[in-house]
Amino acid sequence: MASVVGLSLLEVIRELDLPTEILASEDPSQTMPRRLGLSEVVDQQIRIFREQVRKRERITDQRARDLFHLVLRRPDSDLVFLQAGELLTGKQKPLRGLKRLYPEKFRYALARRDTQKRIKALFGRQVGGFAHGPFALEAQGHFLLEMDPGGDACALITGLSQAILSRFLRRQVEVSHTMCQGRKQELCRWVVSQSQ
Repeated sequence: MASVVGLSLLEVIRELDLPTEILASEDPSQTMPRRLGLSEVVDQQIRIFREQVRKRERITDQRARDLFHLVLRRPDSDLVFLQAGELLTGKQKPLRGLKRLYPEKFRYALARRDTQKRIKALFGRQVGGFAHGPFALEAQGHFLLEMDPGGDACALITGLSQAILSRFLRRQVEVSHTMCQGRKQELCRWVVSQSQ
C-alpha cells in the first residue's frame, strides 16, 4: 500500500481532532492531550509518512492493518476513511473544457478508468470492476475487508470515487456504498447518485 494512504488517514485524524476554537496563546497539543490527532506520536508518524511519500515508499500490509485498526477505534472512523479517500485523489484541478467538448457518457468512462488506475497505484491491487451504468463499482472479497471486516474502510473508495467523479463531471457528486460484504451482503457496490 502506498505510504500516502497512511499519511492521508493521519492528516484527517489530526484535522478532525483540532478544536473548533483555539485561543491565541493556547497550544492544543498541550491542552488537549486526549485527542489522538494532536498527540506527539501522530505528529511524528505524519513526518515519517511524509518522508516515505517523498521517497515513494510503500508500507507493509501489517502496518496498514495496524493503522486501519487505530482508525476503527474512533466513533467517526467512516468519516476519517471518507475524507482520506477524497485526499487520495491528489491536488488535481477540475479538467477544463471536458464539459464543453465531451458528452457526459465519455466523461464517466474517463472517471471509471481514472478510479481503477488510482486504486491500483495506491493499494497495489484492484477492487472489483465496473458493472452496467454510469458508475457502478462492484467487488467481492476485496482487500479492504481484510483490513476491516466491518466495512467502514470501504468509505475510502467512496471518498476517492466522489472526488474523481467531481473532477471529471465538474460538479459535486455523491457516491453511495449501497451494498457491503461487511454488512453480510453478497458484494460491495458503489454507485453514483442519479439525481445529480
